[in-house]
Amino acid sequence: MRVLAVHSRVEHFPLTRPYAIAYKSIDSVANVIVSLQTDGDPVGLGAASPAPYVTGETLARCAAALAPENLAWLVGRDVAHAAAICRELTWRLPNTPAARAAVDMALHDALAQQLRVPLVDLLGRAHSALPTSITIGIKPVDETLIEAREYVGRGFRILKIKLGNGIEEDVARVRRVREELGPLVGVRVDANQAWSRGDLQRFLHETRDALVELIEQPLPAAAVDELRNVSEADRARLCADESLLSPADAWALARPPRACGIFNIKLVKCGGIHAARRIAEVADLAGIELMWGCMDESVISIAAALHVALACPATRYLDLDGHLDLARDVVAGGVVLENGFLRPAPRPGLGLRMLA
Repeated sequence: MRVLAVHSRVEHFPLTRPYAIAYKSIDSVANVIVSLQTDGDPVGLGAASPAPYVTGETLARCAAALAPENLAWLVGRDVAHAAAICRELTWRLPNTPAARAAVDMALHDALAQQLRVPLVDLLGRAHSALPTSITIGIKPVDETLIEAREYVGRGFRILKIKLGNGIEEDVARVRRVREELGPLVGVRVDANQAWSRGDLQRFLHETRDALVELIEQPLPAAAVDELRNVSEADRARLCADESLLSPADAWALARPPRACGIFNIKLVKCGGIHAARRIAEVADLAGIELMWGCMDESVISIAAALHVALACPATRYLDLDGHLDLARDVVAGGVVLENGFLRPAPRPGLGLRMLA
């Protein structure tokens, strides 16, 4: 089955719930949607949500990389050769990982549709479903508690709290959430590089009894060696995000002594499913657990991340909530959310349906 044509367009999605993280506020997002028309029935879909603060890839650069004239080399290629084409993407689009991810997703979607199986089964399913966390942005304690109670009422049992507005306030918010919700709700935190080593040590000390499941990217991305000075027991709960952009980064983080016990893989950071599986192999061999994260993205990207996450034995955590606050989307299906658990839609490929 060969590619007949490549189409791309920028879609702007308002958010129903604007939020703040350590370095910016967000009230809308833009994705670049890619479709691969084939000479069979399947149309492969992908989406790119570039993260300029993390990878340096702007929306303009991403959209330019995905312009049909720049992807003309794909026309005539057989989607059965998806793995080789994805390797080729690393040198054809070296500085635009979200763009690579969109093409990678579309190729995998088309291939799995051709074989009439969900992508997770083509990749080798290791899990049927896992619970996802849902994110609370930086906001005052009272507003945090209101939002936390809402999410628990909607069936979520794991919250991820964005921190980085001062260590004293960060500690207070986490402790108050734990006091309010009790021990049965999971709490994860994400500092988005906002802390110093001293802040991290204070947070670890002052939240010892708050049952924090994991601490995502507490220090600046380049401060990997500083993490190695944290105790081994505490490092097991540290999760690399902005420090982990590639399989080479995974190798560097995993070398003894390991800088962290958890990798947060995002397809838009590493360049798609092909690169994500290479990172997952490093994690599996090094005894590092996997968390799968996202940006604010179409369910196209969320479905792609979920399929590959559930095909990796080292996967322990999902943070795939980036589609839930979009005021609209261009597709339906892809994932099924029930009582906070995510599983793939039982349809071939990514299980998506285009909306009119």
